[in-house]
Amino acid sequence: MSRTQEAPTESAAHARYPERPLRIATVQDQAVAGDIPANAATAAGLIREAAAAGARLVLFAEKFLAGYEPGLISADPLKCAVQPGDPRLAPIAEACRETGTAAVVGAAAQDGPDLLVSAFVFGPDGTVVTRYDKQHLFKTEQSYYRPGTVGCSLELDGWRLGLGICYDSGFPEHARSAALDGCHAYLVGALFSTGHGHHESRTWFPARALDNTLYTVLANHIGVTGGWHTCGGSAVWGPDGRLIAEAGEDRREIVLADLDPAVLRGARETETLLADLTAHPTPAARAGHVLA
Repeated sequence: MSRTQEAPTESAAHARYPERPLRIATVQDQAVAGDIPANAATAAGLIREAAAAGARLVLFAEKFLAGYEPGLISADPLKCAVQPGDPRLAPIAEACRETGTAAVVGAAAQDGPDLLVSAFVFGPDGTVVTRYDKQHLFKTEQSYYRPGTVGCSLELDGWRLGLGICYDSGFPEHARSAALDGCHAYLVGALFSTGHGHHESRTWFPARALDNTLYTVLANHIGVTGGWHTCGGSAVWGPDGRLIAEAGEDRREIVLADLDPAVLRGARETETLLADLTAHPTPAARAGHVLA
């Protein structure tokens, strides 16, 4: 089921809470430059491992299916970008279907003549439920890609989950739009590099969490991709902005965390930022999707 929502139907601060915890996994591994079949096979393996540990949703880094690689992707989009009905996604769909696990997988997508930085959402039955397109392009991406225009919220086991991709998370309004749409968590696949990128991620994600009293989840790359030396550190922050769990900087890793409705409720009762909003901006358009 999907819908486009111009404004939330109820105050986000008083929205219903999930009834039970949701275990999620944020994963990191080295992407093979330009090789969608190889990276899809890696993704399928990570989904199975995470599912065996109880994860209901697995989050991957930005453009994981071909690596970050804007030059390779723009030079050969048929090879390096995901096409409509792309059969190369089959291993991921099969892993989701076999395990009953949802996944959010980063890739470049080709839409007619345009390339987009996207996150493909697989439901627990293996279907591609939707595609979210990055709305805020970094300056070096603007000559390659078209920005997305609509936000995206998912619902799984009673949890509302807002999606972002990398630079989206640097804009407070992006996560706030998810919170105003009733989201309990904000999930972001990204590329953050060593040095300043690591500082950005450790500033933005706890800030987005505390500002909106929601969980924030980051999936980052490891190794070198697209010429960037990445810093790993895939992580989860609680709705009070405190770090819950994180991966190392340079190794393949699966990070598991339980999103807890009691913790969420407690944070929103203590940190009343959403309830105390005195100016209510008109939320940006968002599409909502239920993951069966």
